[in-house]
Amino acid sequence: MSSGRSAGRVRLKDVADLAGVSMKTVSNVIHDYEHVSAVMRDRVQAAIDELGYRPNLTARRLATGKTGMIALAIPEMDQFYFAEMARHIGEEAGRHGYRILVEQTLSDIEAERAVIRDREEGLVDGVIFHPARIDTLEIARLRPGTPLVLLGEAARPINTDHVMIDNTRAARDGVETLMRGGRRRVAFLADVRGDITESTHLRLLGYQEALIAAGVELDPRLVLTSEGFSLDDGVRAISAAIDAGITFDAVLCRDDLFAMAALRGLSLGGLRVPEDVSVLGWDDTAIARYSTPALSSVAPDKRGLAAMAFELLEERMAGYAGVGRHRIVPHSIVERSTS
Repeated sequence: MSSGRSAGRVRLKDVADLAGVSMKTVSNVIHDYEHVSAVMRDRVQAAIDELGYRPNLTARRLATGKTGMIALAIPEMDQFYFAEMARHIGEEAGRHGYRILVEQTLSDIEAERAVIRDREEGLVDGVIFHPARIDTLEIARLRPGTPLVLLGEAARPINTDHVMIDNTRAARDGVETLMRGGRRRVAFLADVRGDITESTHLRLLGYQEALIAAGVELDPRLVLTSEGFSLDDGVRAISAAIDAGITFDAVLCRDDLFAMAALRGLSLGGLRVPEDVSVLGWDDTAIARYSTPALSSVAPDKRGLAAMAFELLEERMAGYAGVGRHRIVPHSIVERSTS
């Protein structure tokens, strides 16, 4: 086929002329209207493919009120867990015909408020948001107009959809796994000074519950304090405990980065993993799978989190206006060489 079109941007009319159909028929195929015959759909698609036509998103938004885009707002793009979640949500969006716009808030309260105040209104059809600072009541008061699904533990308003794992149960499972290996002096790395995240609080709660259930006396010295979230901060925290003569035979870490810090600090202190000390990370990120020794880790179902978040968001974007749905996604304990 030859359209005889002029050079430049391919237009809807060019596709219609090449296919020998009306512009309305081409539009119906692009928007996947069901009342188009298979023969006509194939004919129009062949013309689209030959011309390399791409729909004008501005025109699409005006015609349908939809952009085909969703926003993903996360605290840090370079944190392993959030990077992997962004990939899974991007893949999930792609399977449903959406593209994602990724935004980094850096846990700044004003940046998080801007997400809730519909900064992306008109640019995206919905938002998946992992807040760190903004709390439950503030989100409820702001009443975001763009469809919204929350991830994480920081905020759970009753009128907003929310997806997370049971952090307290996961921490209990982690400690119980370590104790089944004969460990009784389980340290927690780390309680970070100035930590604003609810996840650490919930994980510490599960840590204590497991020890009490096992009849192990709580020792506050085993909750190791770190000045920050970096690898160096974690190494200093565990090295300080070793230097102070605090004895422990296992470490439950709040994330895989702290677990890597534990491996380094224990090595510097002359302790072997897992012979002397078992180490359990959290998030089961790539560094857990490829570290030496391979890191055992609490593993949230990240694909499940992404799929559930997108399912709820699609229902919101389709018009669901009920109260918030709060969903718990499974977790597991992946044991490798460090336990």
